[in-house]
Parts: sequence; C-alpha cells; structure tokens
Amino acid sequence: MSEILFEPFRIKVVEPIKMSTREEREIFIREAGYNVFNLRAEDVLIDLLTDSGTSAMSQEQWAALQTGDESYAGSKSFFALESIAKEIFQKHTIIPVHQGRAGEHLVFSTLVSEGDIVPSNSHFDTTAANVADNGGNPVNFQIEEALDASCWHPFKGNMNIEKLEKLLETESEKVPFVVLTITNNAGGGQPVSLANVKQVADVCEKFDKPLLIDACRFAENAYFIKKREEGYSDWSAKEIAQEVFRYASLVTFSAKKDALANVGGLVCLDDADLAEKLKNRLIVTEGFPTYGGLAGRDLAAIAQGLKEVLDENYLRYRLRTIEWMVERLVDNGVPVVVPAGGHAFYLDVARFLPHLSAEQLPGIAIVVELYVRGGIRAVELGHVAFGKQLDSGCDMHPRLDLVRFAMPRRVYTEAHAGYVVEQIIRLYHDKDNVKGYRFYFEAPVMRHFRSTFAPLVPGTSHGVSFYHT
Repeated sequence: MSEILFEPFRIKVVEPIKMSTREEREIFIREAGYNVFNLRAEDVLIDLLTDSGTSAMSQEQWAALQTGDESYAGSKSFFALESIAKEIFQKHTIIPVHQGRAGEHLVFSTLVSEGDIVPSNSHFDTTAANVADNGGNPVNFQIEEALDASCWHPFKGNMNIEKLEKLLETESEKVPFVVLTITNNAGGGQPVSLANVKQVADVCEKFDKPLLIDACRFAENAYFIKKREEGYSDWSAKEIAQEVFRYASLVTFSAKKDALANVGGLVCLDDADLAEKLKNRLIVTEGFPTYGGLAGRDLAAIAQGLKEVLDENYLRYRLRTIEWMVERLVDNGVPVVVPAGGHAFYLDVARFLPHLSAEQLPGIAIVVELYVRGGIRAVELGHVAFGKQLDSGCDMHPRLDLVRFAMPRRVYTEAHAGYVVEQIIRLYHDKDNVKGYRFYFEAPVMRHFRSTFAPLVPGTSHGVSFYHT
C-alpha cells in the first residue's frame, strides 16, 4: 500500500481565494481592532478560525438539499434524519435545533439553576457560557497529563475520575448533570477513551446523575478509540460510536462539525418527561419539534452527512492531515500540543513566546502576526478566551494558553496545509521580534469573539491607537 495518503475525494467545484498583500492585511487587521473575528472572510487566505459549519458538502448532500421537505410539521426530511440519528446516538427522542449552542441553551435553561455546579472534562466556550448564563458554575476536571502540552498521552481528553467523585461526594445536590465532551476541544482536540466514558458513567450512576455527552466530534473520537485503545481495532467507527452513546443520558450535537453540514444540531435523549419539557420550550425559542429552526433541506443535508462521516477512509484522511502538520512542526522545534488532535492542531503559546507575559496576550500576538504575514486566520484559546477578571481586580488565567488551527472538513488540500506549517515555522524563527497586546475594548461574555486589542508600544504598558469597526 502506498505511503502517500491522498484526499479520498475529487474536487468538482472550486471557490477562488482573493489574494492580498502584507500591506493590505496590516490595514485590514488594524481596522478590525486586531481581532480576527472582525475581519471580512474574503480578506483571509487560509481560514482556520473554526471547523464549525465550514465543511465542504458532498455531491450527495447537495442532491439531498433538492429533496428537502419544507413542511412546517411532520416533514419527511425530519423523519429521515431521525432514523439515522437514532441509529447512531442510541436514543429514542431526537430534537433538531439550529446549532449546537441552541441545544445547550435548550437543555441548560431547563436543568441548570442558580448556584449549580456543572463538571466536565473541559467545557468549551459556548458550553461554559450557557452554564453561566443560567446561574451555574462550569468546572473542568482534566487529567494531569492534559495540562502539559508536551506530554504524550493517547487520551488526554479524559475526565479526571478522582476529582469528579470528590465533587459529587461533597456537592452532589448542586450538580444537575455531568458533561463529557468528545473530542475535548478546549484541551487540544484530544480524544476520550471508551474506558473513561464507562468510568464516568459508573460514577454518574453511583450518584444518580445524568451523563450528557457533547458529541460535536464523535466520529473523530470513535476513530481515535479504534486506533489507540486496546480491544477496539476490529470494531467499526460506527460500532464504537454507538457503544459510547449507550452510556449517555443525553446527547447534544452540533451538526456543523461531524455531520459535515453548514448549520444545525440535535438534542437526543430517552427521558420522555424531559423530552416533553424540551419540546415545549423548543416551540417558543426554535420552532416546531420536527424542524427546530431549520429548513427541511438542512435536515436532509445533516441526515446524509451523518451517513458519510463514519466512513473510515474519510476519518483516516481527516486525522492523518492534522497528524502530518503536527509532525512537521515538531520536527522544526515548534511547541505544539501532542499528540495530534482530530479537528485541529494547537500551538503552546507559553513556549512559543516565552518573552511575553500572560498580561501581554501572547496568543493574540501570534494570531495577528500569522494573519499579517501569511493571511492565515486562527483563534486564541487561552488567556482571552478562557481567562477572566476576578472581583479582586486580578486576572485568572487558564493553565493552558493555546492558539488553535481548526481544519474545515474537505476544504483544503495538502498544499494549503504545507503553506500553513511553513508560515508558522517562519514566525517561530522570528518570535523574539513579536510584540504584545492589551485589551482596547473587553467584551463581557466570550471575550475572544468581540473584544478589540491594541499593540503595546515597546517599553510601555500602553497600546497604540487604531481605527476599528
């Protein structure tokens, strides 16, 4: 068999990339307040901001769009989606929503009360925000290996069982449910082992707590289990995914990731009473339970995407793409999270720019420099995204300070990936010349989305002025 693993698809339609110069990008980023979220997408050469909703759909998905049933209630597109979703997620009730965070909002606004504690292996930004928005406190219980970017562990996404048990022994009445995210996005796109899923489920059963699985990248996680966990090499990715979901009480799912679609999400569960409460609330906030804020054509595209995403030729290519990029960065001494994750690779900011303190926002500095130098858009997932200012006025920083490069599914080729790697290596070799940033406007919620920044003037703690939209 060839050692070259090529993309398991042919390109039928292309989208031109608008080329820009460094001088133009310096203007674009200044006008954006040095926040890449504020850039026009057409002014980005390689867009790795997110893998959410950015997939290239297949010819079968585009064909499915034409068969979408736009009936308000009882759409045949819903029943097609319900059938494949029941098969994969192993739950009796399937509720569509317009995206994953809408599903989180639906569940959390029903189950989370003021003062509640919601433990997870690592809450991502929207999950934590939805917990907090309902008066709860999101807490993260990673294993110790996950907090060391350079440590190699096959399942760094695992939940710390000891910490979970300790919380439930002392604060059980405040915990409405436990969240397990697969894969663990905030922790470097790292997988969760099936053994850990079973352990978490056992703890939840012991303390009579529902286990909610955030299933955004369930197919990638399943393939990691097949490749890395003893006893599952002969299982199909689909069989592994089904086994994982048998341990869940609820499943929230963003179809914008591992359903290869551009919009949509699901809430899946067996509890009939809770399902009734969620559907009643859904009608007020999203729409009738057989469309949930989506067009029938989108339901059809999600159903087809769920059939395609567990194809192991696709999954092998998908995970190998990230692994290939990480290998080349490691070979050139660039500090990255290892082992490679499934949907993205992550720079270890503290080791990449050791001369900048956390208060100088080194993750923002990397993101801005890579955009200016190479037209690449990544996202800071460190002090800005997950840090916060305490009532005392001091800043609380997460232990991991990362910059994420999320690869859209079936969008970029190996040449694009090679260009990204080359630009990162060049920046790393020039890292000593990278200057820090400060907040210009600090958004109150999910700071990395809407805050603006100013570059620090060398030798001071002040930023320079800029124009921003």
